[in-house]
Amino acid sequence: MRDAITGLIGRYDQLGRYLDRDAIDRINGYLGEAALRLAAVELINREATEIVRDASQRLWLEDPELILPGGNAYTTRRLSACLRDMDYFLRYASYALIAGDATILNERVLNGLDDTYKSLGVPTGPTVRSIALLADVVCERLADAAVADAATLAAVVRVPFDHLCRGLAASDVRAR
Repeated sequence: MRDAITGLIGRYDQLGRYLDRDAIDRINGYLGEAALRLAAVELINREATEIVRDASQRLWLEDPELILPGGNAYTTRRLSACLRDMDYFLRYASYALIAGDATILNERVLNGLDDTYKSLGVPTGPTVRSIALLADVVCERLADAAVADAATLAAVVRVPFDHLCRGLAASDVRAR
């Protein structure tokens, strides 16, 4: 798995070039966000279960049909699978967050996920919404802890969650 710095250095190495001002500025930006990235990942590691619980409860309040008979989260088995997937998305978002490279989610999560979801009849809409809600909960908790302002949180912490949302929305997976 690569990170923002190794990816950048790898591109310059392939070109046989020294790091220029743009590369140095990008590395400096990444390092400047290090404390926020670490705080976010520490929060996720410490409170993952509560974050998933809070985000899932918000999802059920917004879309209660999901947990009613016929809904995709109806039955204990399906509900457990939904919560497991939310935890999975949260964990991988934390990896991308610390790496500073959301594209690692393509290989690790998004590639092939649409085929899996299609075969299982998992709808994309609620899945995308659950990921956005995970981001909301993480950012709210970081804001409550006065880690950063909302704009900074959106610019750094939401990036991997937004990448997952765009990737899943682009696959246009629908329930059968």
